[in-house]
Amino acid sequence: MKKVYFGTNLKMYKNIQQTVDYLKELEKGTELINREEYEFFVIPSYISLPSATNSVSQDKIRIGAQNMGWEEEGQYTGEISPRMLDEISVKLVMVGHSERRHVFRETDEEENKKVLCGLKHGFTMLLCIGETENEKEFGISNEVLRSQLIKGLHCVRKEEVKKIWIAYEPVWAIGVNGKPASEEYANSKHKVIKECLIDIFGECGLEIPVLYGGSVNPQNADSLITQEYIDGLFVGRSAWNAEQFSSLIFKSIDTLKKHNKKVM
Repeated sequence: MKKVYFGTNLKMYKNIQQTVDYLKELEKGTELINREEYEFFVIPSYISLPSATNSVSQDKIRIGAQNMGWEEEGQYTGEISPRMLDEISVKLVMVGHSERRHVFRETDEEENKKVLCGLKHGFTMLLCIGETENEKEFGISNEVLRSQLIKGLHCVRKEEVKKIWIAYEPVWAIGVNGKPASEEYANSKHKVIKECLIDIFGECGLEIPVLYGGSVNPQNADSLITQEYIDGLFVGRSAWNAEQFSSLIFKSIDTLKKHNKKVM
């Protein structure tokens, strides 16, 4: 059985103490789950990172940064360098989130610079990709996803594949007014993503986990996690209460075990 991933991005919501309390509760609530089979990660705000990395074992819950500059140092006001993240024991960095692309106008080329810089410094890089509703309506979703992958992973070497994660987050499915993708649609796009990763890296591209994010909730998590090409769930607001997130995780794992028995 391949490792299954469950994670969340706390965005700009919890303060430092709220983040610490949340992480401790989540760690306690999931302590009996085998980390050889399941990996959990939380991506809090920048100011919470030092306290977050000190509050829980990263063998239990990996702590990630929401973004990163692509230079080690320099005249980049407001940016955070890889050296700074390494100093506080962050091992995971997310880049290319929909809000970074569409609110802050970051480009695929900029995401690629961040990916390459992060890999150089030994981080696991979580690259987010996804099509807009307009692109979906024009029927070019597959082309958009392939373009974001090809550009975002340009010059990544095959030996670095184990440090790459992908999150598929259709832009129209994210946020308060997001419309969850059906499990069939999500699975079909994950298949496209995995085929593209094989085109880029060969068979070792299959080692890259592809997570689904976009209005994941207790009602659709089970049907999503059992899809053939979905390796994990990147949960939004349904994960921001530790008890509820733990419940979603346990229920998903139970469903996945039953599903795997039926498949076998």
